[in-house]
Amino acid sequence: MSVKLTSYSHGAGCGCKIAPAVLDTILSNTRDTLHFPSLLVGNHSNDDAAVMDLGNGTAMISTTDFFMPIVDDAFDFGRIAATNAISDVYAMGGKPLMAIAILGWPIDKIAPEEAGRVLDGAKQVCEEAGIPLAGGHSIDSPEPIFGLAVSGIVNVANIKKNNSAKEGDLLFITKPIGVGTISTAAKKGIATEKDIAAAIASMTTLNKIGETLGNYDEVHAMTDITGFGLFGHLIEMAEGSGLTATIEFKNVNVLDGLRPYLDQYAIPAITYRNWNSYGEKINEVGVDALHIGCDPQTSGGLLISIQPEFETKLLEIFRQFNISPDQFKCVGQMIAKGEKVVVVKED
Repeated sequence: MSVKLTSYSHGAGCGCKIAPAVLDTILSNTRDTLHFPSLLVGNHSNDDAAVMDLGNGTAMISTTDFFMPIVDDAFDFGRIAATNAISDVYAMGGKPLMAIAILGWPIDKIAPEEAGRVLDGAKQVCEEAGIPLAGGHSIDSPEPIFGLAVSGIVNVANIKKNNSAKEGDLLFITKPIGVGTISTAAKKGIATEKDIAAAIASMTTLNKIGETLGNYDEVHAMTDITGFGLFGHLIEMAEGSGLTATIEFKNVNVLDGLRPYLDQYAIPAITYRNWNSYGEKINEVGVDALHIGCDPQTSGGLLISIQPEFETKLLEIFRQFNISPDQFKCVGQMIAKGEKVVVVKED
């Protein structure tokens, strides 16, 4: 490998995200904008993408996501960033249509051929999603940055928001947790090639299942788990829905090989930043639950809130999309609003 991309960036993947509390401050003056009746989902909520009603029973989904390298290899960086960006369309229950690249590159430090490899990785993922990488914009930047702006489409009736869960809903996740910790371990030079490969495989798996789940009314809410961690995105779902979420921590699946890195405290700095931003909304938890629940995921799985009677059908769909049987356990439930937004049960 000629270049180690992570050595040129101060952050990694969705771990580059601005902390939730800080982001709320930044967005505080943008909530009240001009009224657009056809804007079905905008910045008035903390959802995954914007959605505009096209007036013919369908709606356009628009999203963008970009970050600094979470892996050293340029091709894998492109694949991960593209998978992550496209995920926002799937999280809304939609079908991606087209992507535009966003590239920042330190041309005085890293050869432009490496940027070409980033784009090649992104093209591969876009082809897997069945969409073109149709153009983009690039700048000379101090650190490598890459991502996509993605457009998609969805039937208005099939839009899945992150704030529409209902009391009694069951919660499921489509991917294991832990890529933030393993990525940190890799940067420290203590992660095995096997564990790094497993993390990359997870981060480059498209959340295509979201488009199919959009067809079912029994799927009440959906979001993808990224930089705010499982707890952060669950808080957005529960708080937005006016409910409390319970989590059965023993049912939360993690990447194989994660434990040694937790024991060696290869913990991303943003894990603690996440907790400091929203920990007051969660009951007191142990160290393991904090480290796993706040672990910043890059291109993480979907968090799905479903009507209980839909569980059998959901697991059938999981099998159709080759979701690991390790993810088949219900990880929690939505209950009436209580003192805390999230209640973690660790026994």
